[in-house]
Amino acid sequence: MSRPATPPQVVGVILAGGLSRRMGGGDKPMRRIGGRPILLHVIERARPQVAGLVLNANGDPARFAAFALPVVPDGVEGFPGPLAGVLAGLDWAAANAPDCPWVASFAGDAPFVPRDFVARLLAAVAGEHAELACARSGGQEHPVAGLWPVRLAGALRRALAEEGIRKVDRWTRRYRLARVDFADRPVDPFFNANTPEDLAEAERLLPLASR
Repeated sequence: MSRPATPPQVVGVILAGGLSRRMGGGDKPMRRIGGRPILLHVIERARPQVAGLVLNANGDPARFAAFALPVVPDGVEGFPGPLAGVLAGLDWAAANAPDCPWVASFAGDAPFVPRDFVARLLAAVAGEHAELACARSGGQEHPVAGLWPVRLAGALRRALAEEGIRKVDRWTRRYRLARVDFADRPVDPFFNANTPEDLAEAERLLPLASR
């Protein structure tokens, strides 16, 4: 699919607010494949697809200064998971990009995200009259790779802060959800590097994903 000449009215949020326990701590997106941080691979694929791009991360934002992105922390305490990062993106879009009614979420540890990810999720939402969309590959859903309407920020905040909801699919099942299938060969575009072994596999896959 050809890339649109003008990015759609979508803000992208890269989710990097997790604790990285399986990687031994630290920032997973700062681990390197192909000699560059995973985060840079994600940025290069995500930026052309959106009107604005922000990074959801907790702690000192100065460690991400080289990437020249706004850094937005979770607005809900206790590291409640990726939904808090989505909410941070929705809140940022509402305050800083009022002409963008959508937020697309990108996993900060998934360096091979499709270059037509946003366009295909937008088309699915429109075609299926859905309220949300998420990606699917190899028969597996990827709830964190999604498209979210800014208008649901208040509902998501209540679900997190008042209902204690943490699982993404527990919240999305409340809405009409479009699922968009992406090919998982030669590389699953939603492969994520959770462990040192995954990092080595990402290094092996990188040449295939660049084709």
